Amino acid sequence: MEAGNFLRSMPLNPQIPSGHHLPSFRQYSRVSANLQGGYKGPMPKKQLIADWVSNNDDSVRSLPIYVGGISLLAVLFNRTASGIAPVADASSSQSRADLLTIGLAVTNILAGLVWLSIRPKSISVVPPRGVECERMHSNIPDVIASELKWTWESLSTVTCCRSLVIVYDGICVLQIGYASASSSYEGEVPMVVDPSKLMQGSIYQGVVKSGSQSYLANLSLYPGKSELPFLPSNTQAVILQPIGDKGIAILGGDTIRGFTTSDQAWITLIGEKLDATLSKHITSSVPLPSTTAT
Repeated sequence: MEAGNFLRSMPLNPQIPSGHHLPSFRQYSRVSANLQGGYKGPMPKKQLIADWVSNNDDSVRSLPIYVGGISLLAVLFNRTASGIAPVADASSSQSRADLLTIGLAVTNILAGLVWLSIRPKSISVVPPRGVECERMHSNIPDVIASELKWTWESLSTVTCCRSLVIVYDGICVLQIGYASASSSYEGEVPMVVDPSKLMQGSIYQGVVKSGSQSYLANLSLYPGKSELPFLPSNTQAVILQPIGDKGIAILGGDTIRGFTTSDQAWITLIGEKLDATLSKHITSSVPLPSTTAT
């Protein structure tokens, strides 16, 4: 009862005396961080062996060769020093042991040679060979334009995306980033996306039919890359993200397998958000855009 009377007696809108200010959110965050005193949970364990191997890759790959060579020399020295005949005798236990040891030594040497000859290909960032452009539908509202700009800035900052094309309901809503140079004009003029030609291709049809994201981790291995002539010729990876059942977003990356699993999941959510936004403003009755390029 006393607690209830106390709560009822408290004013709902207490007046703050002049000269007193509520602490801002930034100040509150800083104070709470100081009170926590840092992270006190379990620390990650250090993988000493794994770290040493990664830091001494060349030595580790050559190690079986040295082990096999030393073992082979040790067997020959032991046979010479022990006074056993150099010719192998199947009836002798020493000869059988030496043959087994020689086989293991040769196996180690061959394994080392294989390790040295087969190395993982280093993946590096490849700068796009193309023209920077920015083409956007002229009849969309400013709210949609700002959302498309936010999408591009977010993807180009967080992921390896360097080219973005959005086609919705037969209209190229956005083409931004790097594009291949058009052969129809002199100078560096970005190639214009042809929505009708793109929609007739097998890549577009397959993505829209499946309704799920398609990730071409190494674009050079896919013959269907000819259906994406507007992307730079050295585009390394491409994500084809359906936008509902009316459109598609094409993201070109500058790194082979550069889009991580979390990137793909995030891009899927962005596609759903764009579908909810564009479906309210873009229809087939909208005339083709007048575009600007930079």
